[in-house]
Amino acid sequence: MASDILCFGEALGEFNQTRPGEPHYLFGFGGDTSNCAIAAARSGASVGVIGAIGDDAFGEDFIALWAREGVDTSGMRRVAGGDTGLYFVTHGPDGHAFSYRRAGSAAARITAADVPLDRVRSARILHVSGISQAISDSASEAVLAAIAAARAAGVTVSYDTNLRLRLWPLEKARAVTNAAMRLADIALPGMDDARQLTGRETPDAICDFYLEGGSRIVALTLGKEGALIATPQERRVIPSISVNAVDATGAGDCFDGAFLAEWLRTQDPFAAGRYACVAAALSTRGYGAVAPLPRREEVLAAMG
Repeated sequence: MASDILCFGEALGEFNQTRPGEPHYLFGFGGDTSNCAIAAARSGASVGVIGAIGDDAFGEDFIALWAREGVDTSGMRRVAGGDTGLYFVTHGPDGHAFSYRRAGSAAARITAADVPLDRVRSARILHVSGISQAISDSASEAVLAAIAAARAAGVTVSYDTNLRLRLWPLEKARAVTNAAMRLADIALPGMDDARQLTGRETPDAICDFYLEGGSRIVALTLGKEGALIATPQERRVIPSISVNAVDATGAGDCFDGAFLAEWLRTQDPFAAGRYACVAAALSTRGYGAVAPLPRREEVLAAMG
């Protein structure tokens, strides 16, 4: 089954602390590319996921989740005896913090030979991230194989840097993600990540870095300030909206999925940026990465 947006990466079971300082955790779902897929599906796009998950209870939970959300899983591998990774979210004065249990997970064991290239070639957008590459060397090679197949077939490549220095040292992250970003049509970096990966300090300089590398669209997220959307011809700062935020765990992934869905619908990166900024803000109103992801009608209502 062909999907307009195909997301390749790691799915993680989530335990999110709902009472700061107390051992109360809400089970949910995470993994940046899975979150992106669900955000895009809730925005009305045709979406699929590829990668690998375990044949454990958490893997079953993900299959059920994706089915409920209308996300195609025909390209997702179930690894016999494999584990689905987990992570824990805690909250404090400085925001949220993550702890992971993912070593040797099914997602980390994927290889280039496991990539369903027919699914990649039939998509309109392939979305991957720095995390998709950081979890193992074989996963990084698998992502590059998927990108190569997408580019050869004329499929748009979308890449979110999503820097996680617990997974790899900064120098390696710079080398791998900057090389991959040069193969991407749509660059989706966050400001803090991009400063470390590019060595540039200002939003405009960061956008220049990625545009000079070959990206056709850069959507640089700026947190509460919104996003800077840049093309070779034009750039605009898109403001966010004010909400009562409690947990920003999946906000960046929500931005990605909402942006890609709206860009496919309109072919207008600035309209997509406005829609995505509002969607990302709305996603911070509840705990967890997936549960608060808004649906299209909520986003349109908030846009006014």
